[in-house]
Amino acid sequence: MFSINNKIDILSYYLSPIARIFIAIIFLMSGLNKIGNYGNTAYWMEAVGVPSLFLPIVIALEIVGGLAIILGWKARIFSFLLAGFCMLSAIVFHSNFADQNEMINFMKNIAIAGGFLTITINGAGSFSLDGRLSQQ
Repeated sequence: MFSINNKIDILSYYLSPIARIFIAIIFLMSGLNKIGNYGNTAYWMEAVGVPSLFLPIVIALEIVGGLAIILGWKARIFSFLLAGFCMLSAIVFHSNFADQNEMINFMKNIAIAGGFLTITINGAGSFSLDGRLSQQ
């Protein structure tokens, strides 16, 4: 017979990687998309006053950070960095609250940052590279 705590541990073990995939896949895909649309992305960044020289850093953070969160490797560090990235992106790119779509994107970014901060606090869980490395 399973205890409540044991059932929660089992759920946590299996749901943590699914949750990490859900929150990180958007960044992995976005980073890959930025490579394919490098010129357009650089132009858009410049149009809102962000120097496009930051674009390679953004791409690296999105791809490496997304993969790191999915795999649960250095998850606390990368989730903290991606939380900051989400908040900064919300302020810089989505602060026109007169446009309802921009307000929704602002709130979406803040919500994703909250999810990343949860990973920062709690770690990646047992079913992760971090969990595996901590057992050695």
